[in-house]
Amino acid sequence: MIRGLYTAASGMLAEAERIDVTSNNLANANTAGFKKDVAVTKDFANILISRVNDGGEAPVIGGMGTGVLVDEVATMHTGGSIRTTGNAFDLAIEGRGFFAVQTPQGLRYTRNGTFAKSTRNQLVTSDGYQVLGENGPITIDGNKMSVDENGRVIVDNEVVGQLRMEEFSDEKQLSKEGSSLFAAAQGAQAQPATGSVIQGALEMSNVNVVGEMVNLITNYRSYEINAKVVRSHDDLLGKAANDIAKL
Repeated sequence: MIRGLYTAASGMLAEAERIDVTSNNLANANTAGFKKDVAVTKDFANILISRVNDGGEAPVIGGMGTGVLVDEVATMHTGGSIRTTGNAFDLAIEGRGFFAVQTPQGLRYTRNGTFAKSTRNQLVTSDGYQVLGENGPITIDGNKMSVDENGRVIVDNEVVGQLRMEEFSDEKQLSKEGSSLFAAAQGAQAQPATGSVIQGALEMSNVNVVGEMVNLITNYRSYEINAKVVRSHDDLLGKAANDIAKL
């Protein structure tokens, strides 16, 4: 009985975390460059069930699960839809790759191409971080900027830099840090990106709102079912304690 209580409680904890992950996906459905997360669960070790008092060796009749937990929160790096904005400073990557940006915490990567021109005539993110080129920050000292599909930055018909775009063979080496930024794990090897740049457009999040709403409803129902199991076991324990006390 106690085992069933713990099993149901573990299900509640797992579903609560899945609800948090799904809610965060929905909250960022309109965030450019956002990549959705998925809570991956696994079960605790199964217990073999044997039939006892049957004479001879007790035969094994099957296994019983003892609970579940969230093993990891994985980020899905599938591409989002491309939305045309007409803003020359908005850039999207079609295919694999990330823009490299310089933050106070060091080098970071992003798919959010909502860029702007700073007061120092540098190409920066919406948070003011410098967008890096192959030779350092990109300087926009002129009137008209254009970026070709290979990431070359052209200002007033003169090439002023090459966007630093990189990708990773194993994208699990990247961890989220908020504001659509990713940090690479220590020792992770980046390589030149194979994706192409689209100017005047943004890559939107890869969140399917309808699918996430369905997941949210399913998670809530699973949570409620486990909660009912916990209450049922609690009632049974209460009755057992009261009945035994009467004896």
